Amino acid sequence: MPLDPAPLVYVMGPSGAGKDSVLGYARANLDRRDKIVFAHRYITRAPELSGENHVALTKPEFEMRKAGGLFLFDWQAHETFYGIGIEARSWCDVGMTVVMNGSRRHFTALDPRPKAIVPIVITAPVEILAKRLAKRARETEDQILERLQREAELPDDPATIVIDNSSALEIAGRRFIAVLRSLARAKVDA
Repeated sequence: MPLDPAPLVYVMGPSGAGKDSVLGYARANLDRRDKIVFAHRYITRAPELSGENHVALTKPEFEMRKAGGLFLFDWQAHETFYGIGIEARSWCDVGMTVVMNGSRRHFTALDPRPKAIVPIVITAPVEILAKRLAKRARETEDQILERLQREAELPDDPATIVIDNSSALEIAGRRFIAVLRSLARAKVDA
């Protein structure tokens, strides 16, 4: 008998909002009884350029995997390619709530949008975003301004959950964990 899939939590938000920090906080503070797993992204960027624990691929490796249908989702942003492996679907199918770090632009382009997907936006005011982007020193001042000028609208989805990460990480982290546990419990109770 096939199981109803557990939710896939699609986390997104502007650069500098602290998505990786909030995701890291949740990973460190959840336990296996929560039945929540985090999908690693496949990225054409070296691991040392990011605090994210991702699978680094060359562009030809990425293209080969994409051509082979090995990505559930994939997108490009700022000359970098990103993918979420098809293994995430299997995890949902066996009842695990899966959390992924995605792209707002990619999310809004999904058509049709999978029904078991839960969008979460992690955000902060533009002044805080600017300070965080400057502090990480990965981009020039012009590149930072370009990121900040990008449209920062929330996805047009009534199910979108917004988490403000403008103060202490623990506040946003605890809220995020509460949402994840609520989603996982809703699946168990269904």
